[in-house]
Amino acid sequence: MTRTQWLTDDEQRAWRKLAALMTLLPSALDAQLQRDAQLTHFGYWTLAMLSEAPDHKLRMSELAARASASQSRISHAVAKLEERGWVRRDPCPEDRRGFVAVLTDAGYAKLVETAPGHVDMVRHLVVDALSGAQLDELERACDAMLDRFDVDPAAVPDARPRPAVQA
Repeated sequence: MTRTQWLTDDEQRAWRKLAALMTLLPSALDAQLQRDAQLTHFGYWTLAMLSEAPDHKLRMSELAARASASQSRISHAVAKLEERGWVRRDPCPEDRRGFVAVLTDAGYAKLVETAPGHVDMVRHLVVDALSGAQLDELERACDAMLDRFDVDPAAVPDARPRPAVQA
């Protein structure tokens, strides 16, 4: 049996601040989106991933990967977005057992309407709190941590230009 290497005081302090941020940031983003758009952050993220896809459509498995979600979570989210007319599911043309999530015109309009308030909140809570050098370091730190996960690098959003809503 291996011995646990306990965190040093400095490591513990950094970890606890990150853990607090991982709790507070999603809650704040959800609250803003619920208040202003009656949409969860994950619902917004799902719409955004579809808006960036060719023809605004993705296989459900690809959408789950891009949203960093399980198949179950993405299916549940898409079902809720479908109820509101923002997404629809079509049978996959290559594999009739699979489905493709498609962003509807109403869903795209909802995303365009919602994006400015969401970006303002992201800017307020994250971007404007950091210098350019700190943002660069944040990206490097996130890359280092993401490398520890078993995730397809193509599924992690990057800074490529977005064909959809520009923020």
